[in-house]
Amino acid sequence: MATLRDVKVGESATVAKLTGTGALKRRIMDMGLTKGTRVHVRKVAPLGDPLELTVRGYELSIRKDEAASIEVINVAQGE
Repeated sequence: MATLRDVKVGESATVAKLTGTGALKRRIMDMGLTKGTRVHVRKVAPLGDPLELTVRGYELSIRKDEAASIEVINVAQGE
């Protein structure tokens, strides 16, 4: 299954599952990335880390390793 790390700039996806455990999973959920949430990838830093996302109407930056623990579905161009 695709992860948020695989979604390209300008694409949107829906969170399907969080594969992290413990504190990492709790932190991701606290940031608003829960099952069924629509996420839009706005930018990627010049060296590829972090990713800037639009989630629930606000901007969020997360690291690639965190994005790799978020499985997504319905990847589409635009929002």
